[in-house]
Amino acid sequence: MDAEARRLLWHCRRGLKELDVLLGRYAGAALAGAGEPERRALARLLEQPDPQLAGYLLGGRVPQDPELARLVARILAFAAGRDAARSARGS
Repeated sequence: MDAEARRLLWHCRRGLKELDVLLGRYAGAALAGAGEPERRALARLLEQPDPQLAGYLLGGRVPQDPELARLVARILAFAAGRDAARSARGS
């Protein structure tokens, strides 16, 4: 992982466990292959205060910015896929 990806991954640590898990797992899996636009979108998303992020990722709120809304949808789909895989394994 390059320096910028490591920096973004570090910024995924929010202090709220649920956000840390969602953001950290997504970033850890996606950043290595992410292009500049997705990295910029993630950086912009991480600039949001924790209550705003929690609303997007845990509370069903949708960002008004279409680029951020698409990124939030990708993060939630990634998390749902992980949960479905874990359930299928019986864990």
